Amino acid sequence: MKNKGNGAVRKIIFIILDVLAIFTSGILAYIIAAPHLEFQWHVVLWFVVNLVFSILVFIIMGMYSMVYESIGVLDLLKMLFAMLIIFLGNVLYITIVNRYLKDHFPDFEKDVLTMGTAITYSMFLFLISGLSRFYKRVVLVGRYYATSIGNPKKRVMIVGAGAAGTTLINEMVNSRFINYNPVCLADDDVEKIGKWVSGVKVAGSTYDIKKLVKQYKVEEIFVTMPTVPRNRLSKILTRCKDSGVPVKTLPGIFQLADGKVTVSKMRDVDIQDLLGRDQVTVDMNEIMGYIEGKTVLVTGGGGSIGSELCRQIASHNPETLIILDIYENNAYDIEQELKRRYTSLHLVTLIASIRDAGKIKDVFEKYRPNIVFHAAAHKHVPLMETSPNEAVKNNVFGTFNVAKYADMYGVETFVQISTDKAVNPTNVMGATKRICEMIIQAFGRHSNTKFVAVRFGNVLGSNGSVIPLFKKEIAEGGPVTITHKDIIRYFMTIPEAVSLVLQAGAYAKGGQIFVLDMGEPVKIYDLAYNLIKLSGLEPNVDIDIVVTGLRPGEKLYEERLMDEEGMQKTPNGLINIAQPIKFDEENFWKTMEGLYTAAYEETPKMKELVKQLVPTYKIDGRE
Repeated sequence: MKNKGNGAVRKIIFIILDVLAIFTSGILAYIIAAPHLEFQWHVVLWFVVNLVFSILVFIIMGMYSMVYESIGVLDLLKMLFAMLIIFLGNVLYITIVNRYLKDHFPDFEKDVLTMGTAITYSMFLFLISGLSRFYKRVVLVGRYYATSIGNPKKRVMIVGAGAAGTTLINEMVNSRFINYNPVCLADDDVEKIGKWVSGVKVAGSTYDIKKLVKQYKVEEIFVTMPTVPRNRLSKILTRCKDSGVPVKTLPGIFQLADGKVTVSKMRDVDIQDLLGRDQVTVDMNEIMGYIEGKTVLVTGGGGSIGSELCRQIASHNPETLIILDIYENNAYDIEQELKRRYTSLHLVTLIASIRDAGKIKDVFEKYRPNIVFHAAAHKHVPLMETSPNEAVKNNVFGTFNVAKYADMYGVETFVQISTDKAVNPTNVMGATKRICEMIIQAFGRHSNTKFVAVRFGNVLGSNGSVIPLFKKEIAEGGPVTITHKDIIRYFMTIPEAVSLVLQAGAYAKGGQIFVLDMGEPVKIYDLAYNLIKLSGLEPNVDIDIVVTGLRPGEKLYEERLMDEEGMQKTPNGLINIAQPIKFDEENFWKTMEGLYTAAYEETPKMKELVKQLVPTYKIDGRE
């Protein structure tokens, strides 16, 4: 109520100021453009009509609803349009009054008021009323430059002279709380080079970034190109990286859901910005078609992949979303996030282990899910090398429990999250995930449930991935550690991987293994090198890169397919189907029984037993 009262008082004050401006402008116009006139009744009438007409135009044009601290170009255009209406109104009034006076008062030989009067009046009114509205912007800009001299701000180059860059510059100039000083712009539009945007010069193209950094003593670079294709943005970021100063970028336009561009939206450049490909897109109608109105269970729902699955599923109107996880803190976090974002979502959060067959049976019997995304697993390669029995108990027999009851209780679609480490595995984690794929294939051959697995590589930003580790090592002053200079991996962002997993579920027919196309593999050494550069540091000078040697179970490169598997395309070119490898199911299940017993007897020979099920598994003898 207080704010409304303040707003009303402000409007009254500006109306009073405008009344004074109208009278002042009228008097000045009268003195300058019509000095020969006597101050008679028709001049008084002109003043009164102008007062009423001008205030009415200001109200209609919203001149009293402006935010005067952030008044901008659109407000200026409104004022210009208002003045045009006032000028045309004056022209019409003067024409009518002069005609009337000449017809009824022959003593008036000349025009009483001239077009010059209308022009002069409109110009003065624009200047005086504009001054009352723009004075705060003038004060803010003056204060900005004054404080910049007394308290130097960080010198920033803006890359991108479009709408986003302009908005960012205006925010820096108009806010006394932002400690940045935009000193130059870079843009590849040749028509913009050499021109000025909000008082900042477009000093060159993105090819000149390194030179401009030195010339303008730039301390940080802001890249504001949210609509630029990822492959082009990657090249621009590489040029920024080579300049030797820290780089921040604006999220892509698909991430700017509110459409606002502010300094607070700027973020550090991530390696995914340098992957050199556009964001993966999926057919959301296909996803919506099989998830909307269904009860969906996500195991491992609090993990990196599981939580993103929950986010995207929640946005597709399921009847019920069930989050199942053994780790209560992660489950709690995603539960609270979804409750805030989707207030009408029917959400169930369960703390349970997939190893507990009785509990898993109870979940299926009680909630009867239509769709299951099975993301629960132990995934850290070095840890599973030293705890192979735990890998088998959780990954293999946890998956068996979930698949068994999905089949028993008539689940429509079951999607197993797999990994490219399951292909010709050199570690027990990958080998157990290959057994999971075989479980899915075995169930899929005989069940009404559509059992499928989705295989993909490293996911940027997931728990245990290299990027968070590199960032932590850089923040601590180094060194950044890699296991081998030539090691390469396939990478994809978490949202990309999950959206493809969801779409793969729409293609499910049963027993299939979907393989995601993750683009070209990336050298881990290059990731470390580029991340150090993007932090404004020099690799092997400010931060060392240390090669520690391959860990047990780790290989130089990952494969997406085994030799026996072919490749079949789907309507989404980024999702392929691996032809299933046939195996003796009877022998498979019999060996599984022995594996279960051995795992819970804590056998020291677990890796050898796993190899019986996965002949392509190459055991790493190092511990």
